[in-house]
Amino acid sequence: MDTHLVVTGMGVVSAIGQGKQAFVDALLGGHDAFRVMQRPGRQRDSAFIGAEIDDLIVPGEIPASTLRTASLSAKAALTVVHEAWSEARLSEIEPERVGLVVGGANVQQREITQIQDAYRDRIAFLRPSYGMTFMDTDLCGLCTSQFGIRGFAYTAGGASASGQLAILQAAQAVMTGQVDACIAVGALMDLSYWECRGFQALGAMGSNRFADQPGAACRPFDRDHDGFIYGECSGALVIESLESSRRRAVHPYARLAGWGIAMDANRNPDPSLEGETRAIRNALASAEWSAAQVDYVNPHGTGSVIGDETEIAALRASGLAGAWLNASKSLIGHGLTAAGAVEVIATLLQMREGKLHPTRNLQNPIDPDMKWVGSSAVQHRIEHALTLSMGFGGMNTALCWQRHQ
Repeated sequence: MDTHLVVTGMGVVSAIGQGKQAFVDALLGGHDAFRVMQRPGRQRDSAFIGAEIDDLIVPGEIPASTLRTASLSAKAALTVVHEAWSEARLSEIEPERVGLVVGGANVQQREITQIQDAYRDRIAFLRPSYGMTFMDTDLCGLCTSQFGIRGFAYTAGGASASGQLAILQAAQAVMTGQVDACIAVGALMDLSYWECRGFQALGAMGSNRFADQPGAACRPFDRDHDGFIYGECSGALVIESLESSRRRAVHPYARLAGWGIAMDANRNPDPSLEGETRAIRNALASAEWSAAQVDYVNPHGTGSVIGDETEIAALRASGLAGAWLNASKSLIGHGLTAAGAVEVIATLLQMREGKLHPTRNLQNPIDPDMKWVGSSAVQHRIEHALTLSMGFGGMNTALCWQRHQ
């Protein structure tokens, strides 16, 4: 790629830590927060396991009047954008030259269910703000108004690939000169009991097999895996050109060297070896890398029986069996629309720290010959990283990240 794209700011919230430092400390320490979920609207004659944020601390600069009608997803977006915005010093860029892409669709389902249940028998008294807040674009409106963004803003839905898709869209906007900097947000997908029930009925969400051991339920790439375990999280990354960052003397985290995207032409949730392999190879070709240059992979790694097997096969078919491999979802759970963005943040923080976080519950790997990070963190200086995200509807994405010199 001709334009040297870099990440200059990041923000993150998760069940194991809010803010970059707390998040990476928890990752490297192998911490988790899995339990039977308690948030209102998550359970109905059920005991779904997940990882919930105990106390989301919204920055004091966000007015109370803004938060009064903001959903959990919107509050999380405001929080992570604030952290990324401040670090990248985006206030020094003209508002018309800043853009925003929110990765995710249907991200406020629990909020919507709660409101509809509360007003079902008195619908005439439904609060007027519902006409705005039920739409995902409300996150765009809240963030652009709070931070004065005047370039563009829109949502990009790609199911569990939404976070990485938002990064791709942000990168393309900078490359084509639409804006100087663009914020990519992986939105917190706020599940209600309806979505939890649907995912479990589909066989995608983990069963009740570990009902008495919530901490053992999330098992990416382990032979005892039986589906993903949900985890609340959200992340934001600032994408801009190296030239733009130098004008403000902002030091980048890493270079976005290339990417690949491939569709399976398949509505169903089953993964495709051909599609995943094509996305990886497209990314490597875009970056002009050989597979041998990749020394770390942050995989999609949900804990799905078919999904994990297919992803390992795709990595092997792409010549990546020699790269270090861990699974961020084993610690934070599956953030669905947020997952891709949050796991890129996990990758770049590991690159900064020179350490790779453990993979929890990897007691019997489905492929023991891969270069796994097991139960303890490993010292490793990442030079060339690959991050992967796949989504229902047959979407496969891969991003190439290079240490900034």
